[in-house]
Amino acid sequence: MRTVCLACLLAGTLAWGQAKPAVPTPSLENRPPAADKDDKGQEAQKPDAAASVAPGDPVITIKGLCDERTEASGSASSSAGCQTVITRAEFEKIAGALMPTMAPQMRQQLANAYPRLLVMAHDAEKRGLAQGEQFDERMHFARLQILSQELSRALQEESAQISDKEIEDYYHNNTAAYEQATLERIFVPRSKQLDPPKEKLSDDEMKARQKAGEDEMTKVADSLHTRAVAGGDFTTLQKDAFEAAGIKSTPPSASLGKMRRTSLPPTHSAAFDLKPGEVSQVLSDAGGHYFYKLEAKEVQPLDAVKEEIKRMLQNQRMQDAMQKIQQSFTADLNQAYFGAAMPAGPMGAQPRPMQTVPKPARPAQKSN
Repeated sequence: MRTVCLACLLAGTLAWGQAKPAVPTPSLENRPPAADKDDKGQEAQKPDAAASVAPGDPVITIKGLCDERTEASGSASSSAGCQTVITRAEFEKIAGALMPTMAPQMRQQLANAYPRLLVMAHDAEKRGLAQGEQFDERMHFARLQILSQELSRALQEESAQISDKEIEDYYHNNTAAYEQATLERIFVPRSKQLDPPKEKLSDDEMKARQKAGEDEMTKVADSLHTRAVAGGDFTTLQKDAFEAAGIKSTPPSASLGKMRRTSLPPTHSAAFDLKPGEVSQVLSDAGGHYFYKLEAKEVQPLDAVKEEIKRMLQNQRMQDAMQKIQQSFTADLNQAYFGAAMPAGPMGAQPRPMQTVPKPARPAQKSN
């Protein structure tokens, strides 16, 4: 959120500078240059040049912009050559308020834009533009936006406070979600690729021809399944399935490798209930016929999924907190004024129910 807001701020400021010829400022959308690599392909560690700059040293010097003391003196001679100096400590305070972990490239773009902001704000105040009802309302709205962003940041920080015990408890209560099985699968196309008929057929004849091809592939699936139960090689079976369907392209690999239950379609999840070496029943749907063989099954250790669980709990906690806020109020709009249909956009999109991360069901405890 802060990155987007800072990007908008700098983009708007830089647009003023483009009204006259100037040295182009790098786009915020440009990615930082690739890091130098050492002989092993790893990023080389570069010395931090900023470390040699003391907190009180100047990092931005704006010549022609008087500071408050010089301007208050009213001296024309002193104001002619005055300047405003921003130290490292002052600049880092600004950057930290906008984005605590601002990347070096973004810091440089902020440094390029900040003098323009100061100059424009200085001239605006001299013109008396920092007064009036319109200015006050815009400042009020900007304050609301900043407070909203601060709340989001605070909720994110609170949501990230996940203890090791919470992670362990979730893992033990949802062990089935982290089962990993090594599977083989045979896919038999539902329909057979038929050669064009030698003569024109009626609609009923075409349907009967298509139905006969589908019935043939159903029998092929049953035959291949029988061979699989008898110990047939799945790579050979998959190749035979495509040949029977008249498909000349390379068949998919029969080996699925290691995967979780959630990686399979819900109607195919029974494959995880097989014992090692067992072959499932033929599962048919609109796409074709399938059956699986389970080679091995294991539960991933906690250390392997700890970070994944932490991110999931953090996201869920954040979404719960935001949903609680969203559900704490309702807003009725006068349709006679706004109209029945609201335009799409950041401030005009119609509210929609928040989507939450699905929580895996807790499996029943199995007795040993």
